[in-house]
Amino acid sequence: MRILVVDDDPQIRDVLVIALERAGHAVLTAQDGAHGLRMALREGPDLVVLDVGMPEIDGLEVCRRIRAQSDLPILFLTARDDEVDRIVGLELGADDYVTKPFSPREVVARIKAILKRSTPGKGVEKLMRGVLELDAARHQCRVNGELVRLTATEAGLLARIMARGDQVTGRAQLVDAMWGANVYVSDRTLDSHLRNLRAKLALAGLPDAIETLHAVGLRMGPCQIG
Repeated sequence: MRILVVDDDPQIRDVLVIALERAGHAVLTAQDGAHGLRMALREGPDLVVLDVGMPEIDGLEVCRRIRAQSDLPILFLTARDDEVDRIVGLELGADDYVTKPFSPREVVARIKAILKRSTPGKGVEKLMRGVLELDAARHQCRVNGELVRLTATEAGLLARIMARGDQVTGRAQLVDAMWGANVYVSDRTLDSHLRNLRAKLALAGLPDAIETLHAVGLRMGPCQIG
């Protein structure tokens, strides 16, 4: 896999290059947001590691511009005390984040989890629910035949809820399935992805596609328009 690392700190870039290459990835680097944006759109990497706190064009703006054109997976690097940036980044469509100072091993683990969700699986059938259709292998979602663009994380969440139909999926089950049982993921991270997913489905005409059962979990709604 080709990973693009965008960070204005050369030491962080070097640490991540070493860790990612040891994990078997090819690594591209960019020293600022403008350069990173050009490379992301031109080189077509499999994932972007994106620092939030860069001068001129920060990571949030780079993410916003990437999302306007692509569903490319994005992992944010954020300051430990900057929760606002983390939440805003997730709302903009980032797949996950790691706080600084970080362990290179944690970054590699998070990237592995994102890439697992982003890589088409074999033999995965299409999921149907009313007018909602999801090709889980290709991350292609359609409502009444019209394409709805989802990130890899959003598509993964929807696939796991759709696969259970009327059965309830607990929040802890979703987190374990998406990130792994040994990776800590905050409730706000899951909530941000679910909010983005619901907003996209609502815009396509399915405001009640995913139902919440208080203190129990989530399940699919009828997914009918009108």
